[in-house]
Amino acid sequence: MKRLLIATALVAVSGTAWAQDVVRLGTEGAYPPYNFINDAGEVAGFEREFGDELCKRAGLTCSWTTNDWDSIIPNLQSGNYDVIVAGMSITPERQEIVDFSQPYLQPTPSAYLALSKDADLMSGPVAAQTSTVQAAFVAENGMQVVEFATPEETVAAVKNGEAVAVLADSDYLKPIADESNGELVLLDKTESIGGGVGMAFRKSDKELHDKLDAAIKSMKCDGTLDAMIQKPEYFGPNSPLAWGDKGKEGC
Repeated sequence: MKRLLIATALVAVSGTAWAQDVVRLGTEGAYPPYNFINDAGEVAGFEREFGDELCKRAGLTCSWTTNDWDSIIPNLQSGNYDVIVAGMSITPERQEIVDFSQPYLQPTPSAYLALSKDADLMSGPVAAQTSTVQAAFVAENGMQVVEFATPEETVAAVKNGEAVAVLADSDYLKPIADESNGELVLLDKTESIGGGVGMAFRKSDKELHDKLDAAIKSMKCDGTLDAMIQKPEYFGPNSPLAWGDKGKEGC
């Protein structure tokens, strides 16, 4: 999925440890279909259903909280919640700061959204959300990057001419293109960035990490995870994010 965020996680790695009684799951709440806030003001989306099922399998009582993306790792470290479940790509930079579960989604293709199919990515800024793998990719590949705090702002930048395109997860951008009545289009060019999507933990919380990691594996082994991924309201049938036989290795 999107996300790089090395940020200033120098906030003490000693952050508050898992409280044992209730496990607090932190997400962004602004990146459908991964996570969003529904009309009732509650966390919803694929990761809400996924996280609730994990907690049930691990025998844990869990609660949900939201946090802005640009401070999501520092606030894990400082003890505001115990786990990040927010479409976070596993990267070597992040692995220096937090521990990841095994991936629960395969690497998501990143796509470009623009006003026309012939948009020239070298002719002006390419928008990306701050501290994401996409922002780093744009900067590292000779394009001019303009960063915004929220994914909605990146799309708005394309509409108002501040950027020639936005680079983000294809699963996030495709519905926007489909619902734009032709105003916005996906370019044929895609990028493969990151090593899959995982849950992030403080390095001191090995017991919690192991409990939830085992629950992820059990969902892969019995097919529950693929069935959830391929729901029409999430990523749909034949999604490349599903695991298939690969998910059953070691079961």
